[in-house]
Amino acid sequence: MPIQARPYIDNDLTRLQAALAGWINVAGDCGYYHVGNLPHWIYALLRGRRPVGELVQVWGEGVRIVGIAVTCLFDNAFQVFASPLRRGTDAEFLMLQSAFETTRRFVQASRRDDATVTTDVFSCDTARMELLARLGFAQYRLWDHINERSLSKAIPAAHAPDGFRIRSATLDDAAQLALVRNDAFVTDWSAELYRTEVMQKPGYHPKNEIVVVAPDGQIVAFTVIHFDPVNKVGLFEPVGVRRAFQRRGLARAMMLYAMYEMQRQGMTMAMVNHDATNQAARELYRNLGFRKKYETLGYHIGCQRNCA
Repeated sequence: MPIQARPYIDNDLTRLQAALAGWINVAGDCGYYHVGNLPHWIYALLRGRRPVGELVQVWGEGVRIVGIAVTCLFDNAFQVFASPLRRGTDAEFLMLQSAFETTRRFVQASRRDDATVTTDVFSCDTARMELLARLGFAQYRLWDHINERSLSKAIPAAHAPDGFRIRSATLDDAAQLALVRNDAFVTDWSAELYRTEVMQKPGYHPKNEIVVVAPDGQIVAFTVIHFDPVNKVGLFEPVGVRRAFQRRGLARAMMLYAMYEMQRQGMTMAMVNHDATNQAARELYRNLGFRKKYETLGYHIGCQRNCA
């Protein structure tokens, strides 16, 4: 039976996460991001710019899910996951080609001077590299470090500086959560956009967004934690601190607090990713006991200028 793509709908998220967790359980995690990346990419990164059904594709063989594609991430990037039996095959090539063409179409419609389309590949995933080369992609940079830490032992106590409190978010925090994201990542969230495009979407649970509250009541740091109960791995995605409050130990305390919650939920491993060039993040995560497991490599095609 040939595989076919259809548009994603919100009710698909649980099935997609279950499929991805099952693939990891069978084949290992080389080439597969954590299931928590799916809601982060589909909602937080796409941010309601277009209907998700235009940008996210579910590939199936009958009723069986065999692939997932998320396009137009950061406007010009895409991600594709294929089931283990489809890895390195013409079916995976078809998924990649479709995701590339969708992303390229929107990039060209935006009239960007630089029409580059990008994706990233685990350095261990030679099959994906070969398929991207068939499409004309070339490696151009080291992208991310993917780090993990065992949760098998007791987690050190989380000690926030005097006057700061760590707690879970609530739906009433939307305005402050938008502000802290804008400051930490130079984005343009509004309270309404964050509420409708993230907090009210599938996969979001306020109790899993951990925040640090300053003595004056403002939220100054946050992280969202995600759970893969099949493989017992927790994920931090994202982690942010307002610039004026960085290097005070807030991220460390917040992540220790969150790792205790991961452990309480039965996770045996924690994961966090960071841009390979981000020295501050590397030092923070290393000091928390994380160690690099994988590197991802940036691949691109159609570059016009400023590509390095």
